[in-house]
Amino acid sequence: MSSNESIKIFIVEDDPVYLKFLNYVIGLNPDHEIKTFSNGNDALNALHERPSIITLDYSLPDKSGEEILKEIKDFDSNIPVIIVSGQEEIGIAVQLLKLGAYDYIIKDEETKERLEYALTNAKRNINLVNEINTLKQEISEKYEFGNSIIGNSPAIKRVFDLMKKAIKTNITISITGETGTGKELVAKGIHYNSARKKKPFIPVNLAAIPRELVESELFGHEKGSFTGAITRRIGKFEEASGGTIFLDEIAEMDLNLQAKLLRVIQEREVTRVGGNSIIPIDVRLLVATHKNLADEVKKGNFREDLYYRLLGLPIQLPPLRERDTDIILLAKHFLSSFCIENDLGDLSLERETQEKLLRYHYPGNIRELKSVIELSAVMCNDNVILPEDINFNSPKSEENFTYQELSLKEYNDRIIDHFLKKYDNNVLKVADVLDIGKSTIYRYLKEKTI
Repeated sequence: MSSNESIKIFIVEDDPVYLKFLNYVIGLNPDHEIKTFSNGNDALNALHERPSIITLDYSLPDKSGEEILKEIKDFDSNIPVIIVSGQEEIGIAVQLLKLGAYDYIIKDEETKERLEYALTNAKRNINLVNEINTLKQEISEKYEFGNSIIGNSPAIKRVFDLMKKAIKTNITISITGETGTGKELVAKGIHYNSARKKKPFIPVNLAAIPRELVESELFGHEKGSFTGAITRRIGKFEEASGGTIFLDEIAEMDLNLQAKLLRVIQEREVTRVGGNSIIPIDVRLLVATHKNLADEVKKGNFREDLYYRLLGLPIQLPPLRERDTDIILLAKHFLSSFCIENDLGDLSLERETQEKLLRYHYPGNIRELKSVIELSAVMCNDNVILPEDINFNSPKSEENFTYQELSLKEYNDRIIDHFLKKYDNNVLKVADVLDIGKSTIYRYLKEKTI
């Protein structure tokens, strides 16, 4: 609801003089669309018109304000109901507020100012709720499988199949894969397509939290439970209530804390650091790691009982080098998004540029490809990205020579070219590294220039 959008307000008041007064006060704002009622039943019968706000007299000829308030809340608990009453008893006001009244205003000389203030706050809250609902809808659409995860290779289709199975139940999901393969994106895709999508998604990167603070971060703490705990703080598990908690880099968790996590998973309850109260939790658990958890168990770095608790439905994400032409789909997607965000117009990838992208090994996976493409968009001088605009700067970078079926001579030429670039065209160095004659390299360079 924007500031200039009409807002429907019901006024329920049986005193004709006061009804006229309320109609005048609320009508001072031209954006207010007002409908008046002299009894409760007529107002209740009109609720299908979906009023945004209702002002309600407590003493009406047919029903009490308390009865009407209950029926309004049964119809739609989100409608703000402002009680405007001649009753000054504190007990009545408290009872109505407990039942969900937005505000309780006494009919006196301050009614006009208090009513205007209450209406302003109620409209602000309505706007916030609408914005949150819109944002939730946008997030849900963003994380639909086809929108959030780009690709049609057999490897990624297998991931889609597992994600579709994952959204049907609350089973724990363990996501594994190399760094940069999109583990958090998959976790969000599962959450925002599940029955819990309207509840929180809380990601926690365990590798980024100091070990001594992980327990407090996950389970919360009470005031004074340790130095620096100046207030009570709820943990991520409580924060995720009704929704999903995503524990990234789970293999980095300390063994002692693993035992506490196991208990939380088994008992479905947490106890804050320094506290005694047992707090029930209802969360869906997703975990991820780039390590092999089974190997970590063998090494003694990870509890075997926790491993089996977390395994659930395992989803292994393929590295980018195993996703065939998804590389080009992703590259075009990243290029288009970057151009739109930076108002660069339309840029395209030359055919030889695409071939260069396909030959590369991508040790940094999707994250590296995105970085490479964005840099190429900045570096290119025309509306077409050329091979020389593509720069692979990873310390682990190397081209995947076996990606395509080539002749032995073509493979040899590519290897020589790769090492010439690596050693700044130092022919003697390359000949020594590859254990070949200098003449072979000079012959290659001669053919290259013809």
